[in-house]
Amino acid sequence: MDVERKGIAIRCEGLSKTYGQIAALKDLNLAVEAGTIFGFLGPNGAGKTTTIRLLVGLARPTRGRGWVAGHEVTADGRAARRLIGYLPEEPAFYPWMSGAEFLDYVGRLFGLSDTERKKRVDELLDLAGLQEARRRRIGGYSRGMRQRLGVAQALINRPSVLILDEPASALDPQGRRDVLTLIEQLREQATVFMSTHILADVERVCDRVAIIDRGRLVVEANREELQDRYAPPVFELSWDEGDNQQAQVTDFVRLLESVPWVSQVEHQRRALRVHVGDRAQARRELLSLVAQSQLILSRYELVRPTLEDVFLHLVNREGIR
Repeated sequence: MDVERKGIAIRCEGLSKTYGQIAALKDLNLAVEAGTIFGFLGPNGAGKTTTIRLLVGLARPTRGRGWVAGHEVTADGRAARRLIGYLPEEPAFYPWMSGAEFLDYVGRLFGLSDTERKKRVDELLDLAGLQEARRRRIGGYSRGMRQRLGVAQALINRPSVLILDEPASALDPQGRRDVLTLIEQLREQATVFMSTHILADVERVCDRVAIIDRGRLVVEANREELQDRYAPPVFELSWDEGDNQQAQVTDFVRLLESVPWVSQVEHQRRALRVHVGDRAQARRELLSLVAQSQLILSRYELVRPTLEDVFLHLVNREGIR
C-alpha cells in the first residue's frame, strides 16, 4: 500500500495491543492526511502512548497493521525511521551537553555530513528560539526550553512525519505557548501527529482531531465538524453583579430543569449555561421563560460549543464510559 500517493501520512488498520489481560488498544482504524496537524486526544490511560509506540516501532502490535510515510512500521519499521521525527512524553537529554552539542550529536546518529549538520543545528536553534542559549548546558535549561530542544532534535533529519507525545502537558503557560507556537510553525514542513489530553492545545493548533477512550477510537473529524455534530447547543445567560435576583434565578433554574428540550443547566457565578436538545425550540421559547421568571439579563447568547463540550459529551455518553 502506497499511502503517500494517496496523500495519507499515517494509516492504522485494526491496530491492537494487549498486555496480558489488559487491552491497551483495540482495533484502531485511522488515516492522517499528509500536511496536517493532527490531534490525538484522550484522557490519561486512553491508549495514546501505546499507539505512538506502535507507530514509531518501539512496540509490536498484537494484531493489525500500521503505515507511516509510506512504509509499514508494524512489519519492519527500519525504512520508515529516517522519515519519522519523534518526541516522547518525557524526553531524556545529556545535561552536560549544550543545546548545540546535543543537536550535533543527534545529527551524527542520523549520518548527516559535517556541513549539513552545522547548517541544520543553526536552523533548528533559530526555529526553537534557542540560539542565544546554544552554548549553555542543557542542565540549566528551563523545562520549556528542554521541550523546544526536544522538538528540534525530532526535526534534525527533516522528517516527513513528526510524532509528538504530550508535547506541552507538563509545561507552565509560558512554556506551553512557546511549544505550541513552534508546532504551528511546522505546518508547512511536516505532518504533525500530536497526542494530548489538553483540549485547549488541540483547539489552538490542530486541523483534525481523533478522540480515543479506553483503547477505542470514539470519533475522528475536523474541529468544526466535531463542534457542529457532537456538542449540544448552549445558551449563555448572565446578569449584573449588583442585581439582587437570587430568588428569580432559583425559580428560573427549577423551571428550566422541568422543560423537555433542556438537557442540562450549569449555574455559574452571575451566569447560566443552558444546554438544549432542540435549538429551534429553544430559540422560540427560552426568552419567554426568562420573561416569565422576571429575570433581568445583561447578556443572552447562543455560544459555539467548545472542544471540551464535545469531549465531555462523547466520553461520558452511554456506551463510551
